[in-house]
Amino acid sequence: QVQLVESGGGLVQAGGSLRLSCAASGFTLGSYGMGWYRQAPGKARELVAGISRGGSTNYADSVKGRFTIYRENAKNTVAMQMNNLKPEDTAVYYCNTITPLWSWGQGTQVTVSS
Repeated sequence: QVQLVESGGGLVQAGGSLRLSCAASGFTLGSYGMGWYRQAPGKARELVAGISRGGSTNYADSVKGRFTIYRENAKNTVAMQMNNLKPEDTAVYYCNTITPLWSWGQGTQVTVSS
């Protein structure tokens, strides 16, 4: 059974940092392109960062230069370091494959205060 469990969110002041982690079970995360998504209240879920099977990364313009996605294959996890957080980064963050294949996890809430 595939399961995605996100963690690491929290409340932080603008300019602060957080590290999110996504633990996968039921599949080998390294065999897939993976992404971090977010959904802010009243908005659609959006892909903010992706990492290919080969390790190439890409980012939404809104987070480029501030967020870094990376794999920890030995732990079957994908993580994202978020620096210089802004209030507009406030959202629930999720992970999934680049083209979402699996049911969404519960997500992890990130709240950035101004």
